Amino acid sequence: MTTLLAAATNESLADLSNKLVYASMAVYTLAFLAHITEWVFGSRSKVGRTAAALTAPTAAAGAAPAVRVRTKGGATAVLDRPEVVTRSASGTRDVPDGPGAAGGTEQGDLYGRIAVSLTVLGFLIEAAGVVARAMSVQRAPWGNMYEFSVTFSTVAVGAYLMLLALKKNVRWLGLILVTTVLLDLGIATTWLYTASDQLVPALHSYWLWIHVSTAIFCGAVFYIGAAGAVLYLFRDSYESHLEAGRTPGRFRTSVLERLPSAASLDKFSYRINAAVFPLWTFTIVAGAIWAGDAWGRYWGWDPKEVWSFVTWVAYACYLHARATAGWKGRKAAYLALFAFACWIWNYYGVNILLSGKHSYAGV
Repeated sequence: MTTLLAAATNESLADLSNKLVYASMAVYTLAFLAHITEWVFGSRSKVGRTAAALTAPTAAAGAAPAVRVRTKGGATAVLDRPEVVTRSASGTRDVPDGPGAAGGTEQGDLYGRIAVSLTVLGFLIEAAGVVARAMSVQRAPWGNMYEFSVTFSTVAVGAYLMLLALKKNVRWLGLILVTTVLLDLGIATTWLYTASDQLVPALHSYWLWIHVSTAIFCGAVFYIGAAGAVLYLFRDSYESHLEAGRTPGRFRTSVLERLPSAASLDKFSYRINAAVFPLWTFTIVAGAIWAGDAWGRYWGWDPKEVWSFVTWVAYACYLHARATAGWKGRKAAYLALFAFACWIWNYYGVNILLSGKHSYAGV
């Protein structure tokens, strides 16, 4: 009787977890629409005027562009715009950061705040779903790809919200983050879903909490660094067009002019990846120790082990290249994206297409 009651309780918790995950997807969808609205309202004329003021030629070489303002009495005054620049390396452009996704407008900012509030709500609901899943299986909630994916997106959103709480200027990342989180949860619930079940014997270890949790955290933060690298490439191309005297299209100008400068995005991506790389090193070491306990060997060139090491090498090369004078900017960004692609392949490709001792995909 007790066993049947426990089974019924676990099934109820698993059902609750599923409902919470779907509810979080609904809230994230509303956050996605709010972010879209923020960018749309922020793209109006004020951004165009800001872009024109920032890129207009000045009489004195190297002088910051002037700003023309209208006083209450109707008179017009010309003020010197303070030159706010961000440098990431020698030889990079000195360009001010954009006004952000809201474009400096009150209405755009309002929708941006609504989007962040909805993202917080979606995060809390999804986190509750992860907890309910853990309670239903009475173990760490990342024993298969479905559980890993849901936890991954939860941690990614949590890291983004933490950056916002620390007063970092990252709201421009919200639209991309929510879009990819919805994609991740859609794949998880549609193709990767696995009913609550117990683990295979090899995974019954406290190392599951240590090794897999750090792998999830590293992947989520690496994702944020990769998003910064992608946006850097777009913004750098945009700045190159302006520097060459060419006029980008209206849509491209409206979006890219509001992002941080290429130098800021380059620095952001580098700092994120550099901060989490030591933890990825620990993840591999912890996995080797766990393998020694579970299988009697620390390293066996299993596909998951190989690609974890390849990912480590790729990020190590990126960090070394980024710190070397000859590998700044676009080359380093491409290498960062290659390293993250290795991480993605290690998760989806190795788990689904290759077989080994780490084959716990559950699909």
